[in-house]
Amino acid sequence: MEILIVHNYYQQSGGEDQVFTDEANLLEAQGHQVLRYTVHNNAVANINPMTLAGVTVWNRTIYRELRQLLRQEKPQVVHFHNSFPLISPAAYYAARAEGVPVVQTLHNYRLLCPNAVFFRDGQVCEDCLGKFVPWPGVVHACYKGSRATTGMVAAMLTVHRVLQTWTETVDLYIALTQFARQKFIQGGFPAEKIVVKPNFVHPDPDPGEGRGGYALFVGRLSPEKGIGLLLRAWEKLRGKVALKIVGDGPLAPQVLKEVGRLPGVEWLERKSSDEVYELMGKAKMLILPSEWYETFGRVAVEAFAKGTPVIAANIGAVAELVESGRTGLNFRPGDPEDLAAKVEWALTHPDVLARMRQEARAEFEAKYTAEQNYQMLMEIYERVGTCKKRPQNESAFYLARTTAIRH
Repeated sequence: MEILIVHNYYQQSGGEDQVFTDEANLLEAQGHQVLRYTVHNNAVANINPMTLAGVTVWNRTIYRELRQLLRQEKPQVVHFHNSFPLISPAAYYAARAEGVPVVQTLHNYRLLCPNAVFFRDGQVCEDCLGKFVPWPGVVHACYKGSRATTGMVAAMLTVHRVLQTWTETVDLYIALTQFARQKFIQGGFPAEKIVVKPNFVHPDPDPGEGRGGYALFVGRLSPEKGIGLLLRAWEKLRGKVALKIVGDGPLAPQVLKEVGRLPGVEWLERKSSDEVYELMGKAKMLILPSEWYETFGRVAVEAFAKGTPVIAANIGAVAELVESGRTGLNFRPGDPEDLAAKVEWALTHPDVLARMRQEARAEFEAKYTAEQNYQMLMEIYERVGTCKKRPQNESAFYLARTTAIRH
């Protein structure tokens, strides 16, 4: 099978970039011909703001290049990961014009929320969910703290809602969890076009033994990831268990300050994947204190692969991933006292924690291996591949839309 995978790289590499790489490599390892079409957000710095606004809504260059590539290579499917802001929805129309089925993975909530995370002023915000024009996001300058920049995103969302791009030009969406799928349905996306396929971990890092005697946090040091809540919980624990923090981000100065004040708390900054896996394998537990609606929570699955239980906030997708009492524990979101209580309970029940290690590893083997993910991905491609090539008059319909956008 020949597959074109399209991705707009972020300036700061993250989970979406990793999934793009992992899925492309997995497909190639299974003998498929994988074409990669990518751009990088580093180019944004050299683009005039007005030009960038236009490109975000419709990138003519991308449209032309993709149509030419699709004519030349004739893939059976085009799989999009991130298209914001440089690739733009124009890429869907290029695929449609050439009669190639379109799959889009929903890595974040960008198509429902201008800042993509449903999080504002330290708490969950759904003000734009279900609104045809996401004006609350513009009022609150949700994207990069700028009304103008947020307006650019809102314009892109609104224009393509008018054109029915999200419902008509994508054959199938991939949500990473049932929670995320329900949010998109709530936001007006057709339920029959959204399937659930989680991310996976490959290669298998093999389980550890959890003998390091510490808890571990791995993630971006930012408000929505709950790092402030985590530190408040450890203040209440008063050194009963050590905490290692891996990551970097805007709250790094706060973390550095607290490390000097709280006993047993250590900030290790960024670490390589191999170093993170080693730390996970030795950890008693992984803490996932997110305060926003994660679409997945890859770090939890990585912990499961190492046989490490996860203590997670009972919110969004992470609550779906962690089964309380079996693969970890859930605590009330935003509640440092409850997090501290759950950690203390785990420390005083080592026999239960040991069983959780076995269950966490079993959960990984049952749901998140590369082999299982490959089968799910093939079923998705086969499902959209059964769609007949669009007749000429339907292709003309999509071309008419592209003409309307140009003018």
